[in-house]
Amino acid sequence: MKRIKASSLRWVLYVSQRFSRIDQRSRFAMTSVLPSVGIGFGVMALIIILSVMNGFQLESIESILEISSYHIRAVPGTYESSEVLLSKSLKEPMVTSINPFYEAQGLLVGRNGRQSAALIRAIDHRQMYDDEGFAKQLQIYSGSFDLYTPRSIVLGSTLARNLGLRVGDSVNILALSGGADVDLFSENRIFTVTALFSCGYGDINAAFAFIPIEDGKELFGKNSVPSYGIKISNKDHDERIMQKLSASLDSVHFESWRSFNRSFFGALRVEKNILMMLALLIFVVVAVNIFNGMRRMVYERREEICVLSALGSSSSSIQLIFILQGLIIGLSGAVPGLLLGLFMSVNIDSVFILISKISYFFQYMSASLFNPESLSYIIRNSTYTFYAGIPARVYGNEVVFITLFGLLSSVSAAWLASTKVLTFKIAEVLRDE
Repeated sequence: MKRIKASSLRWVLYVSQRFSRIDQRSRFAMTSVLPSVGIGFGVMALIIILSVMNGFQLESIESILEISSYHIRAVPGTYESSEVLLSKSLKEPMVTSINPFYEAQGLLVGRNGRQSAALIRAIDHRQMYDDEGFAKQLQIYSGSFDLYTPRSIVLGSTLARNLGLRVGDSVNILALSGGADVDLFSENRIFTVTALFSCGYGDINAAFAFIPIEDGKELFGKNSVPSYGIKISNKDHDERIMQKLSASLDSVHFESWRSFNRSFFGALRVEKNILMMLALLIFVVVAVNIFNGMRRMVYERREEICVLSALGSSSSSIQLIFILQGLIIGLSGAVPGLLLGLFMSVNIDSVFILISKISYFFQYMSASLFNPESLSYIIRNSTYTFYAGIPARVYGNEVVFITLFGLLSSVSAAWLASTKVLTFKIAEVLRDE
């Protein structure tokens, strides 16, 4: 498209505005209204979907980082290198906490011989109070996080349910991995359940068990060296901190949260990208609709186009008239969709509660009309209540991308449809009409 002078934009805007006003009162009204509604719903739906998905994913990610993998895991080769690691880490301004721990795979036996595999992690009792992220994500819903007492254990909610255990019950670590001086099977590793916890990631609830670090030293073998979980003020600076620490600690193996959870985070990324691609198909469908409608509109206005060309207007200026109409269609849909999407994302808890009430109402009315005997069994779906408890996370870059993509789909469709303008021959059209 040729370059258009700034002086020509005034009449282009005027003609585009006149065409839009006429179209709103003609049979072309639905050509602009329906695509605008489609773009609006597409923008709104994508913002809500991604915001809710971000909330789901971040609940799991934060639980993994704060409880399972830490920001950096350090595995010293000897006790001497452990002392050096502690002193170096505590001098680093960005390090907020460093916690020693032992861990091993185990088989727990609970009530009535019920068994379940678990990851046994021995930690210092002060971690609950020194590590704010750990304390925030590890929600104790029964008992108290008491690892002062020897032979005490804290279980995940799903793990405790699988074993049939409550606070105060006893559990035996029947099998335990470790060094050569560790008994693989034993019926004397009896622990008392002091608390049950729950977090935002189901695998941690189903597998993790915490015991005092003193018991870990005893159970995991005399030659076992503790690992260290390092938390930093900004998890995105993990590589820089690892480089600074590893420069003077050759015997310590460092692993970032990125590499430790690479497969899981990769799966989340693929899931999010696929869902986004599927949702973006809304804009493709709307763009095709705009293209067909605009193409028909250009053909119906061929007389006006040729008159404007005969008066000296360039084809690029006339084409810009229809591109501006596509931009108006996109803006009239994207802006309301953006505002509605942000509003509903911020108030997503109220939205899910409202959906729960509406669903319950229709179930109740249907049962009242067709099966009154089952009214006592009609209850509200607890899934919506669970969803309402997860906060949506709105990211500015995603919102901008979605809105611009909606606008781009509309403008691109209008541009492709308006290329028909370049093929009209003025003399033939005016002669025929």
